[in-house]
Amino acid sequence: MLLGLDIATWSLLIIAAMVGMLLAGIPLAFTTGSIAVALCLLFYGPQSLYLLASRSFEFVDSYVLVSVPFFILMASILERSGIARDLYGALNVWAGRLPGGLGVVTTLVGVILASTVGAIGGEIVVLGLVALPQLLRLGYDRRLAIGTICASGSLGTMIPPSVILVFYGITAGASVADLFFASLVPGLLLAAIYIAYILLRCRLDPRLGPPPPPEVLAMPLGEKLRLLRSVILPVAIALSVLGSIYLGIASVTESAAVGVAGVLLSVALRGGLSWGLLREAGLQTLSTMGMVIWLVIGTNALIGVYNLMGGIDFARALLTDLPFPPLVVVLVMMGVWIALGFFLDWIGIMLLTMPIFVPAAVALGYDKIWFGILFNLCMQVAYLTPPFAPAAFYLKGVAPKDMTLDEIFSAMWPFIGLQLIGLALVLLFPQLALWLPAIMN
Repeated sequence: MLLGLDIATWSLLIIAAMVGMLLAGIPLAFTTGSIAVALCLLFYGPQSLYLLASRSFEFVDSYVLVSVPFFILMASILERSGIARDLYGALNVWAGRLPGGLGVVTTLVGVILASTVGAIGGEIVVLGLVALPQLLRLGYDRRLAIGTICASGSLGTMIPPSVILVFYGITAGASVADLFFASLVPGLLLAAIYIAYILLRCRLDPRLGPPPPPEVLAMPLGEKLRLLRSVILPVAIALSVLGSIYLGIASVTESAAVGVAGVLLSVALRGGLSWGLLREAGLQTLSTMGMVIWLVIGTNALIGVYNLMGGIDFARALLTDLPFPPLVVVLVMMGVWIALGFFLDWIGIMLLTMPIFVPAAVALGYDKIWFGILFNLCMQVAYLTPPFAPAAFYLKGVAPKDMTLDEIFSAMWPFIGLQLIGLALVLLFPQLALWLPAIMN
């Protein structure tokens, strides 16, 4: 008993305090951190604060964590360099008369960008700036264009190198390289589902995705091949990052550094490298990492004191003792992730739930690598699901002024359905995620 109350009651009080503080507009990092400090002082005295500091230091001292600012810096530089714009233009001329061809190109560019930047914010902004005007100019259905950009831009969550996978590996004690292997096929599967949906809808109603203008269709083959040179740089960056990991040449952190070097070299070869570009990209990286580190410190502190109170063991036992088959328990966890995604960002959801969910999943006999891919797929859904829906707000920031948030929200529901199909396939057929790590190992 803790001050006369059992751990179940304290768990409900902690949840109520978090909800109240978040509704009051207090950031998650300071909500979790202040609750953790209050609980420490209440139960264990001032000396226990050293334990919270030690726990946070252990997390941020991880060598793999160094890769995160590198991946964010890659995304920031690519966003400003114009490489994505040239890549989109080069692939656009090959769409031909294919119904919805430009939507397919948008998805393919999303895949390539995902394999180079590892974070979705930059992807959606770039696609919103580059692809959205083209899609609207050619008369594409607005809802189809919006949904394609938001869904394709969110592929950075799944396709390695994904920043979410790095944090999951650190939190769950899983191999980040294995997570990269495991996420590749589900990520490409999602992209294939999007492409199939776009092609089917535009074949049933060609007005949704008209062909490119005549001057593009009439472009000589030699000119089309010349434009393909713009594809070489981003593909080379992706191969340098992923290839060095998959071939065992470099660790995840080292490959991230290789990726930054490749991006800088690519921008320099294009003549776009400048002090202003580096300064803006560096400031964005510092700003993003500052937010992430505060979230890590606050959430880790709360999980640490909750563990001292016996909360982790209580929650794990609560999940493993449910009178349901193990697969139903996993569905409950996924439901919690998606529900939290209505209000919280992925890193808060991960740091709050993984210390409880991962041991429970392992106790139920599930692989933590597969479990991490399920989490990533749930975060794909959360990125598009209102009212939080980060993808909608990223796109709104660069969309035409007449495009409202309500329109963006309504356009994403079909793609949320497609994401749930991909999630169900990986849930029912775990080997979609696990066969590649098994082969590579």
